[in-house]
Amino acid sequence: MTVGRGLVEAQGVRFASIDPLLPPVVAPADGDVLTAALPDGTRVAGVVTRRVHEHRSPARLWSASEVWELTPLLGGTGAAGMDALLRAWRQRLDLLHPAERDSACVLTWPSRDAESTRALLDHGLVPLTVIAVRQAPPPPVAGGATIRRATPADLDTVVALALAELRYSSMVGSTVHRPDAVGLKRRALAERLAAGGPAWLAERDGIAVALAECAVVTSEPGNLTSTRLPTGRWGYVNCVSVLPGARGGGVGRQLMAFAHRELARLGTVGTYLYYNPPNPLSSVFWPRQGYRPLWTMWEVRPAGALR
Repeated sequence: MTVGRGLVEAQGVRFASIDPLLPPVVAPADGDVLTAALPDGTRVAGVVTRRVHEHRSPARLWSASEVWELTPLLGGTGAAGMDALLRAWRQRLDLLHPAERDSACVLTWPSRDAESTRALLDHGLVPLTVIAVRQAPPPPVAGGATIRRATPADLDTVVALALAELRYSSMVGSTVHRPDAVGLKRRALAERLAAGGPAWLAERDGIAVALAECAVVTSEPGNLTSTRLPTGRWGYVNCVSVLPGARGGGVGRQLMAFAHRELARLGTVGTYLYYNPPNPLSSVFWPRQGYRPLWTMWEVRPAGALR
C-alpha cells in the first residue's frame, strides 16, 4: 500500500529542522496502513508490519520473537499527531491479538524530537535503544594493552567475550539471554570471522580482556541503511565487551581508539552503533567516545501493554 506523498514531504521538512544529520524521509515499505485524525481534521498515517523471528534466528537475542513495528508519517503535526496515531495503533492491536508473551511494539523516531517524547511515554513506550553516530577524527591510541586482529582461531575467546556482553545487556536493555544463546552467537561469529570481518582483541599479559567486533556498511539510496544514516560508507560497531575485572582501566577506550583508526583507514565517513540508555556503563562510555543519539527505538513488551 501507499501513503500520502504530502505527509512524507512535510515530515522530511520537520526532520531536517530537528536534526540535519537525519537522512531524507522516504515512503515506508508496504504493510498495514493505519490512519488517524486530529481534532482539526488533519490526518496522519503510519505503516504497521509484523515480524516473527524463527527459533534459530540471531535476531531473537536482541528482540522479542513477535514484533509489531509502526513507521509513523506525521507530517508536521508533532506530538499531537503522534498521540492520535498511537491511539489508533492501540485500537488496531485489540483486533490483531498479539502474543501475550515474547512480543513487542516497536517504533523508531528521531532522538532530538523532544516534542514527541511525551506522547510516546504516555502510551507506555520506553526508550530502550538508541542508534548513535560519531563523525570525528580517530583519537590517539594510548594504553598498556596489546591489540590485534581476531581470527577464526580465536572463536572460543570471541564467543566468551560476546556472551559476557550479552549477559550484562540482558539486564539493562532490549537484549534477551535465550537458552540457545551460545549456539546462536557461536554460529554468527564463526561466519563473521571466517569472512574476515573487522574484529579486534585487547590483551593483557597474553590474555584477551576486551573485544570490538565491527563491520563496514554502505548507506546508499534504496537500501535499508539509507533510512537511518546519510549516504556513505560507515563503520558499524556491533559488539564491544570488556571483562568485568578489566573495566575502569582504560582498555575499552584504547580498543575503541584503535578500532576507530582502523575503520577510518577503510574509508568510512563515520561510525555508528546501538546502545541502551538504561545501561549504566554504555550510556556513559559511548558519549565519552564522541557518539551522540540520532534515532531512538521505543519499545513496549509485551505488545499488548501499549496504552
